[in-house]
Amino acid sequence: MGAGARPSAHPSRLDRVGVQLYTVRSLMAEDVERTLEAVAAIGYREVEFAGYFERTPAGLRATLDGLGLEAPATHYGLNVFRDRLDEAIEVSATLGHRYLVLPSLPTAERSTLDDYLRLFDEMNRIGEACGRAGLGFAYHNHAFEFEPTGGAVPFDLLLERTDPDLVHVEIDLFWTVEGGGDPLAYFEAHPGRFRLCHVKDRTPDGTMVDVGKGVIDFRAIFDRSAQAGFEHYFVEHDQPADPLASISASFDHIAAMSDG
Repeated sequence: MGAGARPSAHPSRLDRVGVQLYTVRSLMAEDVERTLEAVAAIGYREVEFAGYFERTPAGLRATLDGLGLEAPATHYGLNVFRDRLDEAIEVSATLGHRYLVLPSLPTAERSTLDDYLRLFDEMNRIGEACGRAGLGFAYHNHAFEFEPTGGAVPFDLLLERTDPDLVHVEIDLFWTVEGGGDPLAYFEAHPGRFRLCHVKDRTPDGTMVDVGKGVIDFRAIFDRSAQAGFEHYFVEHDQPADPLASISASFDHIAAMSDG
């Protein structure tokens, strides 16, 4: 694996561009250190973890520090928040995470409106526990949260029924648009709730593509960053044909768009 050196300047519109490491998970499974080195060489300065690939927190922190990378967020499954939150908090202290993100909800636990309401109550409790440890808690959406259930839209209920001081949102721009949601309308209705975002693009027919190769208006979205509450932006592509080429193309588009 290799990647040519690139300028370290960041897009002026985004202070620091990050990448969700799920995008390069196949490479991480082969060689964590070389993959992170390639990510840094492209120009990324923040990463979001989705698994640690059997590396120790201390070892990963040393690698990140050596490459000038920070890891402000990580994804943990609901089972971790339920059963191993103390362990997750300890790992986060070592790696410098500031947000623990729930990436989805188990299909079997979200069949009815009452199911969703129970989960949102649980999120408040998780957020409170994370807050006591000095960490933020956030939920990452897909498209299913926009499917009406029991006469309500679960994503709307999430924003209404969870405490904004305890439960933040990592809005996935692809899945929000895929589900029929309007990110700008949500920013206006719920300012400050969206501390993190996944920057990923789609074609008119819903195909996921590298940032800049689709139709999502990222310039309009980034112009509303303050209203949304964005602190961290993570490029992502769920199934890239060439992971490094994908995150490189996305980074270059964001840089060119911001400089323009």
